[in-house]
Amino acid sequence: MTETVLLVGGGGREHAIARAVADDCALYACASNRNPGIRRLADGFESIEETDGGAIADYATAVGADLAVIGPESALAAGVADALDEAGVYAFGPRAEEARLETDKAYQREFMDEESIPGCPDYAVFDDIEAACAHVDEYDGDLAVKPAGLTGGKGVKVIGDQVTAEEAKAYLRDSDYDRVVLEERLVGEEFTVQAFVANGEIRTTPAVQDHKRAYEGDEGPNTGGMGSYTDTGLSLPFMAEGDYDAAVDVLEAVVDALPDYKGVLYGQFMLTDAGPKVVEFNARFGDPEAMNTLPMLDTPFVDVLTAARDGDSAAHSAAGSEGHSPSGNQASPGDSRTQSGDALPELSFSGEATVCKYAVPEGYPTDPDAGAKIEVDEESVGDALLYYASVDERADGLYTTTSRSFAVVGLGDSIAAAEAEAENALAAAGDRVRIRHDIGTADLVERRIEHMNELRE
Repeated sequence: MTETVLLVGGGGREHAIARAVADDCALYACASNRNPGIRRLADGFESIEETDGGAIADYATAVGADLAVIGPESALAAGVADALDEAGVYAFGPRAEEARLETDKAYQREFMDEESIPGCPDYAVFDDIEAACAHVDEYDGDLAVKPAGLTGGKGVKVIGDQVTAEEAKAYLRDSDYDRVVLEERLVGEEFTVQAFVANGEIRTTPAVQDHKRAYEGDEGPNTGGMGSYTDTGLSLPFMAEGDYDAAVDVLEAVVDALPDYKGVLYGQFMLTDAGPKVVEFNARFGDPEAMNTLPMLDTPFVDVLTAARDGDSAAHSAAGSEGHSPSGNQASPGDSRTQSGDALPELSFSGEATVCKYAVPEGYPTDPDAGAKIEVDEESVGDALLYYASVDERADGLYTTTSRSFAVVGLGDSIAAAEAEAENALAAAGDRVRIRHDIGTADLVERRIEHMNELRE
């Protein structure tokens, strides 16, 4: 019997999800914007705010959805998974309480501390801004300043990298944040590992490196992510043997502490000279990281979703008797690291490298040129993949919003080959958008390797 799947969200991450499931199910979607890529793949598309749990649950019921996939963090924070579950539609996404792992950074650190999750940096939580500023003066070292709530990847300020101590205090005083987290600045190379989680089980995907800075050479303000890359295996060129497994151990510890968690668990790590440390957890696919990992996934994503929904009783029985598996060695390029349980399928990957490059509105992220009409020449993409993101399809064409417009993803038998394919596809970008062309280039990757070699020495 064909499954009916509801997709919540209208960005690049959700376009990647839609492409991963559309051939194997009846797909319906809802979002506040009309994403042309999702609309073409879906059997039905409804304009609904991503945070309106009641309306989304009503739409899911109306189309006969068997399960739902929730893309954006705003929907998780608003309890959309709760509303769908209560309506009898299995939501592959954590309920609001478990989603606090992302939506409340103070809770995230306190949870790590209380549950002895590895990789937690030094931190302090403040609801008094003047006390936070005093901590900046007193702390022996540089700090990362984080609002406790969601900021779309743009709210963090790092002393010694982006701002001075005085600028950080001015940022705190000028903000209207009720609660902030100040934590030690982590020095190294960032990478992400995303995992599918259900019924106490976890299946991990290849490591990704995202690029937050707006401009080439890692300059400028932080963004939601200008692009990303993966290698042909589970690890990345600057990672040493065991680094990937150490990151997965962290994710497994989280799932052990949150046995009711379901959906995607995203670990953002800083690889330091002492191994991986946790920058943050997200409770959903990364954007752009979903566009790197889902095209490589040979295991049908619908099989993951249905197994998560259907394996509840068997998985809880297995978890009670087996626990989670030891770290072991890194798997071959085509397979996820083997983990315990049998409710979720083992994952198989194509073994290709990927490079994703985003086209964003001029002025993004500080003053984006929203509402600009853009043209995208889809025929020029060639063998690369095109993912529409924060654009709005209207009767007379395609318009930008305040966030990233679309991405191209190249695949190849090496990072260099994937980068060349992505770069060739950027003729689709047209005018009125900006791109970081250096993502995935040999020079940039080599700088990452050299940086980690220097830190380890």
